[in-house]
Amino acid sequence: MFKRRRFKQQLTLQDRLSAWVKQVQEQASSLPPSPERDALLKKARQADVANHLHDWVKSPGLQPPK
Repeated sequence: MFKRRRFKQQLTLQDRLSAWVKQVQEQASSLPPSPERDALLKKARQADVANHLHDWVKSPGLQPPK
């Protein structure tokens, strides 16, 4: 049986996503307008929204639905 290699992440998922978003946005800014650039920007927006949703869910002021 294979043993699974464990890897302890040094940064949180949110930190890694934020860094990735910045990297992708810089990469997309260097590309001319094209479907590839649009796809990169779409993925970056999705990751940014995921970060904002996580912040919202973890906020102390969040109230349960009534």
